[in-house]
Amino acid sequence: MQPRIKAQPKASSKPILVLAFFIVSTLLTPNTMLAQRAVTPPAAHETITTLITKDLAGVPGEQSLMYTVDFPPGFSSPVHRHNAQVSVYVLEGSVVMQVRGQKELTLGPGQTFYEDPNDIHVVSRNASNTKPAKFLVFLVHKKDAPLVIPAK
Repeated sequence: MQPRIKAQPKASSKPILVLAFFIVSTLLTPNTMLAQRAVTPPAAHETITTLITKDLAGVPGEQSLMYTVDFPPGFSSPVHRHNAQVSVYVLEGSVVMQVRGQKELTLGPGQTFYEDPNDIHVVSRNASNTKPAKFLVFLVHKKDAPLVIPAK
């Protein structure tokens, strides 16, 4: 939309000022928004890196999957389940894990954790607010089934 500038009967600087204000305010608004985005950190999230996926020999419809998970400092995942047999091996940092009905465990490098297909994973978080954590996941599940299912 073009800005409307009324012609003045006498020579006046008002139309130029109005146009200049419009141009400057238009240019500043996106830059201000970009600056705000630059100082506002994005929400932390986990990084999942798939290492291998294979159909299980002799077990039609079942699949094994291995991946790494990186938790940034302070990260915590929502309550969920996997509908799979899940084995976790901590590679770096420390993580806190708990399935419903079991005690909360803090695990460091070289320690393991297991979830069966019926477990509800109520705690899954980085134990540190300043250092990242990384773990290896090996799971067996039905092929093409969702890997993570939200739970209450």
